Amino acid sequence: MKKQIVLLPGDGIGREIMESAKAVLEAIAKKYNHEFTFEKHAIGGDAIDQHGIPLPEETVQACQNADAILLGAVGGPKWDTVSPNIRPEKGLLGIRKALGLFANLRPILGFKALLHASPLKQEIIEGSDILIIRELTGGLYFGEPRERRDNGNSAVDTLLYTREEIERIVEKGFESARIRNKHLTSVDKANVLESSRLWREIVEEKAKEYPDVQVEHLLVDAAAMKLITSPSQFDVIVTENLFGDILSDEASVLTGSLGMLPSASVRTDGVGLYEPVHGSAPDIAGKGIANPLGIILSAALMLRHSFGLDEEAKEIESAVNACLEEGYHTADLAIKNGHQVGTIEMTNAVLEYLK
Repeated sequence: MKKQIVLLPGDGIGREIMESAKAVLEAIAKKYNHEFTFEKHAIGGDAIDQHGIPLPEETVQACQNADAILLGAVGGPKWDTVSPNIRPEKGLLGIRKALGLFANLRPILGFKALLHASPLKQEIIEGSDILIIRELTGGLYFGEPRERRDNGNSAVDTLLYTREEIERIVEKGFESARIRNKHLTSVDKANVLESSRLWREIVEEKAKEYPDVQVEHLLVDAAAMKLITSPSQFDVIVTENLFGDILSDEASVLTGSLGMLPSASVRTDGVGLYEPVHGSAPDIAGKGIANPLGIILSAALMLRHSFGLDEEAKEIESAVNACLEEGYHTADLAIKNGHQVGTIEMTNAVLEYLK
């Protein structure tokens, strides 16, 4: 298989961890006889420094021609004083919009070696393996009108969803559940919101096309409670933009470390942008201690969802788990009686297990 991958290292620790992900992808390509070609481009603060804007046109063009994009991180206090219109984060929002990436995927997987660091009791979080699918381009965040009224004493935000927007994200939910454990939880607020009633109607319509997938409807408040009290009951969760934003952030703390979580923003043809959940961590940039596992797992997510290479993705995930079980960890991870290592050492440990 031949694939073109654009690398967007970005800011802070982005450059360091990107090299780790690239090394892992090269190792997988060699082992499975694939051909991955890589092309680096600027985004975020790095692009502001080089080009004066957070998303240069050459970066957009390269991403539009790529089979998948891997992003390190964007942002940092260095650019806090620049104009709001050229903040580093505008680069990330801009590339998502330019590529039409409408579905955000957030896997929440608890590695056994780290479960003791979870705010939940280990017996509650153990066995949890959740994929949260969030609609990314519609809903309350993008509705018009949005304005202040009555001399600033009141405000209006508009929640708008079209049938097409709901159908495509719900289909993504069913397709993802079909290749996992065939259980889909649709989260809405159908007891209050008209948009949620339309959402639930469409989920029921689509369920007829996926008879092998079990469907459950949950109100968002009930879903939020069950993520804390019984997270292992979930397989795939699909929901709209605002609810997905809140629930995915809630779920991100369950596993004991933000540094381990990958994410993706994808569209219907499989093209996607993959990135770790953590930030750019400028305070540790250049010190060689950044945790590369989040972006390595993001690369595995890319192999699975953009390239259909599930076996290769599982091998990377197994290698990461094996390293943790052996006690390898970076400074941000807490493993009892483990071996604290730096970015390069952790990457090499993963590569060794891939052999």
